[in-house]
Amino acid sequence: MEKNNKSRSTTMNGLPWILPAFVFVAGLIYYSIFYTFKLSTLDWNGLDPIQTSVGMSNYGKAFSDWIFWKAIKNTVVFFLITFLIQNFLGFIFAAILHSNVKLATLHKCLIFIPTILAPATMAPVFRLLFSPQGMLQDLSDTLHLGITVDWLAQPNAALYILMIVTIWQFTGMSFILYYAAMSQIDKEMLEASHLEGAGLFRTLWSIVLPNCKSTTVSLAMLGIIGSLKTFDVPYLITTGGPNHATEFLGTYIFRQGIRQSHLGYAAAISVLLLILAICGAILINRMNKGDEK
Repeated sequence: MEKNNKSRSTTMNGLPWILPAFVFVAGLIYYSIFYTFKLSTLDWNGLDPIQTSVGMSNYGKAFSDWIFWKAIKNTVVFFLITFLIQNFLGFIFAAILHSNVKLATLHKCLIFIPTILAPATMAPVFRLLFSPQGMLQDLSDTLHLGITVDWLAQPNAALYILMIVTIWQFTGMSFILYYAAMSQIDKEMLEASHLEGAGLFRTLWSIVLPNCKSTTVSLAMLGIIGSLKTFDVPYLITTGGPNHATEFLGTYIFRQGIRQSHLGYAAAISVLLLILAICGAILINRMNKGDEK
């Protein structure tokens, strides 16, 4: 009985500390989700005082909208390629910098700096870099390669340009997390593998990578959520074009809600985006728990 009273007292003492965060989450985030769902049942341009209720028809419209499915396809391809490449590079960089490398601090800074750059500052640079008047075109002309750099105008190439930009930007995040995870690995385990005759690649595959599994799972969750809400880089570099080749759910929501004033339809896509993000996070978490069993 005394133990229960003590536990209850501890809970009550901690309540004032979490109350502001709880009020913020419940009052802003959850209310916003509820309000967005309410908007998704309306046919409204955001300005007209008349709001027409259309039930769930906006969701039916989304499921029959080829641009919506194109945005989902782009998101899936974007996530798979960027996740694999940037985490592979981050893992390799972390492993290298855990060895005796000169100027290791400088290398860490150089790898991580792109992560803290604002998309609004770097997007114009990449747009110019891959334009027919950019540096790559000048290099091609100087070397007489005969290549016209207009890849941002090519539907088959524009999406991969955005992947290159994203990999360049967020490999530093994967590197930092893997570097921290590798710092927690027992050095005696690594020394034992070395004494047993295991080579570098065998050690990385059999010891280091399994011990970084939780980091990989966390990066997968962040990658799924980040891919679903991708907006700034595609909008600033390609605005979703050409011909919706780089359309993502975020850019499509902006296009429908702000540019075309279809607020109800944009809200419906936002709700579907939230559901996809939650499902992706749950799937990764269950896969992780299944592997642990």
